[in-house]
Amino acid sequence: MWQFWLIVAGICFIIECFTLGFFVFWFSVGAIIALAVSLFISNFLVQAFTFVISSSLLLLLTKPLMKKFVKTPKTKATNVYSIIGKEGIVLEDIDSINCTGKVKVKGELWSAIADTDIEKDSKIRVVAINGVKLKVQKVSTPVNID
Repeated sequence: MWQFWLIVAGICFIIECFTLGFFVFWFSVGAIIALAVSLFISNFLVQAFTFVISSSLLLLLTKPLMKKFVKTPKTKATNVYSIIGKEGIVLEDIDSINCTGKVKVKGELWSAIADTDIEKDSKIRVVAINGVKLKVQKVSTPVNID
């Protein structure tokens, strides 16, 4: 029966080579532990139980350790979401009641909305994106327009 567990360990190891996580590896180790048990106990249920328990314990006990050593890259805002927090200038008065107005942020023209009316040539900061409009707020510091 040890051949079965050797094949299972090999298959799990090959699968782990093609995945990015460190998940299937522990099933490979669990199969090797079950292989060692199969050398002394011929009952397949005991071997299978050993495989399931050892793989589960390895997964649970090593997950916090793996999180500590394997650094996952922080996500970076892309496309339209990359302009949240950027500053710009009002090109057309922003009317908070009628939800009209235009702003220029990073060299692009956008429709804009705000909680309060903002006059033309005022400096703004993008706080959110609402559909196809930027939600902005007025800022009092100088703006660096890209």
